[in-house]
Parts: sequence; structure tokens; C-alpha cells
Amino acid sequence: MNPATLRDALRALGVPAEKGRTSAIRQLVLQAPAPVIAQALGYHDKSTTRIATAGALWKHYAPGDHP
Repeated sequence: MNPATLRDALRALGVPAEKGRTSAIRQLVLQAPAPVIAQALGYHDKSTTRIATAGALWKHYAPGDHP
């Protein structure tokens, strides 16, 4: 089975493969630096860094009631 076949099978089942992949990468970059994850998965380091920073937009958000 190749990636395209797997992607098509997931789509046929209604599973959003792209969003799942991005979420999985985001979880990985919380555990290791983005360039390390990029090299391990064969991605460009800018791609994993962009995913990591996109998930960090709320990192400095103060929880609570903000009237």
C-alpha cells in the first residue's frame, strides 16, 4: 500500500487525513525540535516549524474571563 492508496481509503471512510497529519506533527514538535522531526519524517524544516508556530498562537493567552 502506498500513501496515495491509504489517503484515498481514509477519504472514502470520511477521515480527514490532512488535518490528522498536521495534528500528529504538531504533537511531535511539542516533544522534539521541529528540524529534528522534519528530518525524521522527510519534511522540510520550514514546514514543521510553521506547523509548530501555528499551534503556539494561543501559548501566551491568559485563561479566564475577559470582559
